[in-house]
Amino acid sequence: MSMHPALEPVRIGGMELSNRAVVAPMSRVSTRGDGVPTAEMAAYYRRFADGGFGLVISEGTYPDGRYSQAYPAQPAIVTTAQLAGWRQVTDAVHEAGAAIVLQLMHAGALSQHNNHTTTTIGPSAVAPKGAKMPAYGGAGPFALPEAATAADLAEAVAGFAGAAERARAAGFDGVEIHGANGYLIDQFLTTYTNLRTDRYGGDAAARVRFAAEVLGAVRTAVGAEFPVGIRLSQTKVNDLDYRWPGGAAEAETIFRAVAEAGADYLHLASEGRDWAATAMLDNGVPITRLARTVTGLPVIANGGMQVPATSRSVLADGHADLVALGRGALANPDWPRRLAAGEAPREFEGTMLKPDVTLATQAAWERAQP
Repeated sequence: MSMHPALEPVRIGGMELSNRAVVAPMSRVSTRGDGVPTAEMAAYYRRFADGGFGLVISEGTYPDGRYSQAYPAQPAIVTTAQLAGWRQVTDAVHEAGAAIVLQLMHAGALSQHNNHTTTTIGPSAVAPKGAKMPAYGGAGPFALPEAATAADLAEAVAGFAGAAERARAAGFDGVEIHGANGYLIDQFLTTYTNLRTDRYGGDAAARVRFAAEVLGAVRTAVGAEFPVGIRLSQTKVNDLDYRWPGGAAEAETIFRAVAEAGADYLHLASEGRDWAATAMLDNGVPITRLARTVTGLPVIANGGMQVPATSRSVLADGHADLVALGRGALANPDWPRRLAAGEAPREFEGTMLKPDVTLATQAAWERAQP
């Protein structure tokens, strides 16, 4: 059989990647509570580079010292110490030959803990579905958020832009805006959490406006050559059933808006399910393929990609340009090397704690995003 297409080189913006195998962002909640990345985290991320992945995307990192934090031990990139901690991570990954992108994440109404405030904000004062996740240090129902004011949104946008500048200073090869999985940007995209009647609420073109403003501000802050991506999903950590109600037409509106705002790539995520279970739109076209067609940008597919036949089909059939592995990467930090050798991937097990990685809880490992 010919070489697996995941092993072929690819370019994203200014990044020349050795292959199309990507480590998906996974919440490791493994700082000491101060948001500063540790030496153990550097070893954790380097493992994937040593294993042959061309690109590593970091866990969701909060960008400002106000409303953005999600979890007690979540990393940040706000202070000088946090930037320095990330520098040891980027140095480790680069030494092993891979590129690394920092994912910037604002929790919004899904915040479970914030060192800076007890208040949460969202598009509207709507209580999130579900309950806080014990795996990430939460308990009980989510707090009722305050509807974000215009000043709150401007502050959040500025926070993303400033964090992107600090990411570049810390040695990252790019940044990814977390617009998926139920967090703040996704809350604006979601009809039942966005009840606004101003310019940020209403139809899909209005609901994607906040995402576009974030991307535009980040692009201005880092310049044209620094890669900027965005992760999007229909499903969420607290709602696996949600789909964009406008189907393919709504997806097209969202994709065009983020591309025009300055994204270099789109990362389309599954949440708790395989790609095939969440990829198909109402017009029968996979969501990743539509994103490629509409934007002309590289698209990363996520969900079940550790299965060689699945990732081969997704890439060879033109559904995506790269594949991202979460649980599959935890079980197979050397997945690209195993793929090249024709070796079957290992199965993920919840007990796969590694001795050189500090995690807050066993459950945090088990709840790694797909």
